[in-house]
Amino acid sequence: MATLESCRCRGASGQTNSSILYSILKNESADEQQPRSHQHALQHLLQKTPSSCAPTPLLDPQQQACSCGSTRRRGVLRSPQVTCKAASAVLVKTLRFVKNVPCFRELPEDDQLLLIRSGWASLLVLGLAQDRVDFDTTETVEPSMLQRILTGLPHRQSEPQPGHSRTAAGVSVVDIEAIKAFLKKCWSVDISTKEYAYLKGAVLFNPDLQGLRCQHYIQSLRREAHEALNEHVRLVQREDTTRFAKLLIALSMLRTISPPVVAQLFFRPVIGTVNIEEVLMEMFYGK
Repeated sequence: MATLESCRCRGASGQTNSSILYSILKNESADEQQPRSHQHALQHLLQKTPSSCAPTPLLDPQQQACSCGSTRRRGVLRSPQVTCKAASAVLVKTLRFVKNVPCFRELPEDDQLLLIRSGWASLLVLGLAQDRVDFDTTETVEPSMLQRILTGLPHRQSEPQPGHSRTAAGVSVVDIEAIKAFLKKCWSVDISTKEYAYLKGAVLFNPDLQGLRCQHYIQSLRREAHEALNEHVRLVQREDTTRFAKLLIALSMLRTISPPVVAQLFFRPVIGTVNIEEVLMEMFYGK
């Protein structure tokens, strides 16, 4: 059966690189110091803290619904500085993990960019689960259209007016609950380090993106990740016949989480309106 260890990426010298799993496990288990370039990028990220990062107070229950019933429930981090710092640290580890996957490094740079832009949020949330990073939120209320008209607030799709911060609007409670449900699923299954490694491989190598030059090769890498995960579960967790299915369910839950939601919840309080992809490229390529 194919496994991640059977990866056959070759560099210019024609020598076979180490396996994906070996590199992932080595970087996941080693308690090594973060590279200076990543430390600098992380410090730069955390220094871009807007004054509007404080959580919006929880409104009185009587104020949480207008007469037309169209008020939308939204949430913000209860402790944004603590949670955003933890998420930023996980982001640094995530990018370091991606950078040290041999088969990823051998891909054309265009394919690397597509995979990073597509998978960074899912890999980050997976990293939050592995590092047991939990967070609390508090609810705020997005005014309905009627309330906006009566109070003169701007439309939520337009640019915010002076004195109104778009970050205060928060993230849909439904989206927050989806992230929390995924974290709880991972923790209830008690995913091992090796299982996280295979899951990361399955997430990173996404063959469904348009514009990939090595689509078939990336598809084979994802298939090998799934097969290796199945083989590992079959050999190590023989008594749990439903474990592989549980892990696939967790993957399906992860793929429903939107990158803009992750950026809005975990990084907007820190970097404000800065494009998260620009930060990713700066951290990954040092540009």
